[in-house]
Formats: sequence, structure tokens, C-alpha cells
Amino acid sequence: MQDGLKIGKFELASRLIIGTGKYSGFDVMTRAFEASGASMITVAIGRVNLEDTGQKNILDYIDRSKYLILPNTAGAYTAKDAIRIARLARAAGIGDLVKLEVIGDPKTLMPDTLALLEATKVLVAEGFTVMPYTNDDPVMAKRLEDAGAACVMPLAAPIGSGRGVQNRLALQFVLDAVSCPVIVDAGVGTASDASVCLELGADGVLMNTAIAEARDPVLMAEAMKEAVSSGRKAFLAGRMPVKEYASASSPQEGLKMKSGV
Repeated sequence: MQDGLKIGKFELASRLIIGTGKYSGFDVMTRAFEASGASMITVAIGRVNLEDTGQKNILDYIDRSKYLILPNTAGAYTAKDAIRIARLARAAGIGDLVKLEVIGDPKTLMPDTLALLEATKVLVAEGFTVMPYTNDDPVMAKRLEDAGAACVMPLAAPIGSGRGVQNRLALQFVLDAVSCPVIVDAGVGTASDASVCLELGADGVLMNTAIAEARDPVLMAEAMKEAVSSGRKAFLAGRMPVKEYASASSPQEGLKMKSGV
């Protein structure tokens, strides 16, 4: 089934986006990439030494002929810092694509949505394709879309918590509020969480910890690939109506029964 994901000018074969942090080693990380079937890999550019070209960094372990690198501004607590990191990635030749994060609280890692909106406007004006990490607020999602964001990325639960979708209704409101792609970002813990996101109508899902901290990251990456695929198919198929009472699987209408049997 040809059902790729388009974000701005970028077309992805997979609706699963994965990160690069917390793996036990680069070998495990690269094998997880392969097992996931992902087309896009996100990297925290602020934590990469781009100046020392004589020493390998995480970018050297990502095959750019296979994967589109999505620089992210993880670690930024102000719009100014997030904008600076995005510009740094562009200057290093990584491109104009950015996953925009502006964190407002160090304990919960919840986004500072006012600063996020400010940074989105600046970067869109500079020609970036902006993918903002936000909360599950339909009002802010719409404002980000109106500011030129190529998609919106509401959290399912706090970053790294593995709790899955905590508020399905809020996510549905976000899906109803915008016409751009919705990528669920943060909080996925296992394959069923990923499937739920796609079943609800999300266009994709981004995850890191759920794969990297699994007992077998490579096997979990494969499970996530299958979960995203099955969730998308279930959404396209359309689920049966939810009913209050039982409904026989084999209706009795028109069925002739012999007496005494």
C-alpha cells in the first residue's frame, strides 16, 4: 500500500520517525534504524560537536543515503536558543528542516508554547521547514499551523515517560483543528501505544526512549514498524461503530429453526 507521509517538501515512505539518544552503542542504534523501516532520524544538534571535524560524532553513524536527518533543538529553553541551534544545523549543511523544541519546565519537559510560536514565526520567515513539538492544545496547534509550521507534534505524554496517549480527546481535538500533518511526539512506551496514535488519525509518530531503552531495541524497533503500519491500516479501514449493548455476530433474522432441536 503506497501511503507515504509528506511534510512540507519532504516525502517519507514511513510514518515512524525515531531518535538517536539513549542507545547502548552505535551498533545497536544503526540496527534499530534498519529494523524500524524509518525514513527520518532526529538528532539533537545542540549536543553534537560540529566544529571538530577530525573526530566522529553521531551524524557519522547515520547513512544519509537511507535516512533524512531531522535536526532538533532539544535543550533549548528560550526562543533565541532554539533559533540559534536551527541556524547552526543549516550552517553545518544539514539542511532547512528542524524539529523545534522550546522547553518551559525542566522537571516535566513540557513545552513553552509562547516561545515556541515566536521561534516558529522567525524560522519560517527564514525558509525553514518547521516541525514544532507542542502540547495537546488545539488552539496552539492551529496558531502554529497559521504561523507556517509544516506539521504539529503534540505530546502523548511527558517525554520519556512511556505512558502512552493520556488524553485521546485532546488529541482528537488537535486532529480536528488543523489541516497540516499531526505527528504524535513523546510518551509512547510500546507498540500498542504507537498503533493507538495512528488508529486515532495521527499522520505519524516520533519516538526514541521506547525503542532505545527496550530490553531488545532492535526487536522493539521492528514491533513499532508493524504497529504503525497496522494502526494506519485500521484508521483507513474505519472501525466499527461502538455500541452500548451486545450485537450477535450471526444475526437470527431469516434463520429457520426446527422445533425440538
